Amino acid sequence: MREVGADMTSMRRLCAAALLSCLWLPTAAGAADRSGWTPAAWAKEDTLDLATNVPGEGPYAFPVWLVVLDDQLYVRLGSRAARRVERSAPRLGVKIAGVRFEGVRCQPVPGLVPQVAAAMAQKYRSDVLIHRFSHPLTCRLVPE
Repeated sequence: MREVGADMTSMRRLCAAALLSCLWLPTAAGAADRSGWTPAAWAKEDTLDLATNVPGEGPYAFPVWLVVLDDQLYVRLGSRAARRVERSAPRLGVKIAGVRFEGVRCQPVPGLVPQVAAAMAQKYRSDVLIHRFSHPLTCRLVPE
């Protein structure tokens, strides 16, 4: 019985990886090059999706809050997301406002943590609770 369970788990992971890879395949209508990277236009967006591809685990996409400061895009990540991003480094996928970008770097900005946290608190009402959780990685998203 244990072998069947292990096979089902493997099959589920394979199906999830295949589905995510299809969602992130560039298309003529949805793919954008670096010239389409316009953080100021996304300031009012609530979330973006980060896509990681951790060796041995496969692709995974998840939503995160964002803020735009001085025409730069920032995210603040909890422990689990930070580990995925660090193990997937150096490149991530980003989907924002229906547009996908590949080859985006998460550039840590420890000196801007207070400014990003303040901007998150101002933008998101529920940050009154969320900011109390650990956020070991605050980064600027930079297209390559």
